[in-house]
Order: sequence, then C-alpha cells, then structure tokens
Amino acid sequence: MPAMTFDAAMKRLEEIVSLLESGQTPLEESMKLYEEGVRLTSVCAKKLEQAEQKLTTLDEVLAKEAAQTRED
Repeated sequence: MPAMTFDAAMKRLEEIVSLLESGQTPLEESMKLYEEGVRLTSVCAKKLEQAEQKLTTLDEVLAKEAAQTRED
C-alpha cells in the first residue's frame, strides 16, 4: 500500500464501512474490503502514534525552554 495521509486513510475507511454496512457487496468483495480496512486501521493508528510522539517531544522541548527562561 502506498504512503497515505491520515485523512485519506480515514476517508477510505469510512467508504469501506459504508459499503460493508450496506449489505449489497458480494462476499468476495466484502472480504477484500475488510482486509483493506484492517490495513487502513493500522495506517491510521501508526500515524496517530507518530503525531502523539511529536507532541510529546514538543511539550518536553517547551517545558525545558520555559524552565530555562525562569532560571535566567
């Protein structure tokens, strides 16, 4: 699966859910959609984890800068 943004992955995941919930998709296609959905869920989880790590790092940097400012 090519690199995908979080928003694109979520949009496609929503499309898949809608298709599966409609009950109009043949079994074979439903299985393929389900598998794609599982992969997209993994992509979204990874992107959220990366964003959380960036925010944590930023918070740490800002806290250090604030502490340094108070010491000066």
